[in-house]
Amino acid sequence: MKYMMTYDLMESVRNTNEWLGATAKAMASYPAFALSLNPMIQLTAAWGEVTERSFGRMIEKPDWAVRSIVGTKGQDHLVDIIKVVQRPFGDLIHFSVRRRAPMKRKVLLVAPMSGHYATLLRSTVKSLLIDCEVYVTDWHNARDIPVSAGKFDIEDYTLYLVDFMRELGPDTHVIAICQPVPLTLAATAYLAAEDPEAQPRSLTLIGGPVDPDAAATDVTDFGRRVLMGQLEQSAIQQVGFMYKGAGRQVYPGLLQLQSFISMNAERHSKAFSDQIMRVARGEASDYDAHNRFYDEYLAVMDMTAEFYLSTVERIFKNGEIAKNEFTVGGKRVDIGAITRVAVMTVEGANDDISAPGQCIAALSLCTGLPDSKKASHLEPGAGHYGIFAGKSWRLNIRPLVLDFIDANAEAAGADSGAEITPIGAAKAAS
Repeated sequence: MKYMMTYDLMESVRNTNEWLGATAKAMASYPAFALSLNPMIQLTAAWGEVTERSFGRMIEKPDWAVRSIVGTKGQDHLVDIIKVVQRPFGDLIHFSVRRRAPMKRKVLLVAPMSGHYATLLRSTVKSLLIDCEVYVTDWHNARDIPVSAGKFDIEDYTLYLVDFMRELGPDTHVIAICQPVPLTLAATAYLAAEDPEAQPRSLTLIGGPVDPDAAATDVTDFGRRVLMGQLEQSAIQQVGFMYKGAGRQVYPGLLQLQSFISMNAERHSKAFSDQIMRVARGEASDYDAHNRFYDEYLAVMDMTAEFYLSTVERIFKNGEIAKNEFTVGGKRVDIGAITRVAVMTVEGANDDISAPGQCIAALSLCTGLPDSKKASHLEPGAGHYGIFAGKSWRLNIRPLVLDFIDANAEAAGADSGAEITPIGAAKAAS
């Protein structure tokens, strides 16, 4: 009960701040106040507008906002989001483009389950949609999943990925971003042993902690020093009474957001104070740079307690993937069983979440894979976000990934004109 009360207390604080913002905006926007020359009136209204929007967006799932794309002949093609596989904790969705023949490249984009919704990859989806059939793992907010749906830990996550890959078939190219990188590698190895014909053609791993000990970051330091009992006591709560998942133990999104913001508190504080001044001067808009970023950044989701705790314990503390000791249902998953799925890793030189060295460790684990099917790329000057959604992705990494996909478009070797970049070559070239 205590944890349900603290969960509801956090929601009450959020709701109160949203109400205070709305009230300040409404009161300071009263028409009679327009006669006043006191600048505090405009500043109060601006503060209210920014505060209401900031706290309101924390409980709303952002829309994908992928309405259409431009075709090769300049025509607009509407995009439908279709649920291919529906599960309690996440769906496999397809961005189906109307009046367009299926593209040769079939891509499964594995989105993180690390506090934000899959819509964090919106720009990544848009950039791939022009050239690919795009499928995405759309994870659900744990607060909305009834306790009767059961548990969901990293083994369940891995099996979800296995089922999604089986559904799409062997002509699929998988791209995993950030948190799911080690589990996507494990899911591929699971298929290699249990259902070889369902393996994807290629696997691109972007900025994920395959071996967290390969390079220290604030995230890995936290994983090493915190005790599991401390973590469970301080981070885990029970969903409150107003949601379908009432009573489910979770790592609350609002608590995660507090951690995200505290890592760069000064930067975020300045961003919001600057936005208040822009609103007061009439220079802001619904879709300006601040709102585009924070509409997504502040929209957080709860993770199941068992998923969060098992991730910290088994991936970061025990290093089960890095040591090739990961098990699913009591059975060891051997990464070395991957012998024909081409694997490419992408890292950002300035990534402070998953530092260079953590992701490329996947290649050394693929002992059964020839070097001709391994590739790596280190993007100079790129941070964590940039390698999958920023300038580095758009200009450099996306073309490399598409070339890698084309080079492995068929099981027996495609005559696509593209060549696999040997391990280390892309790094040296950059």
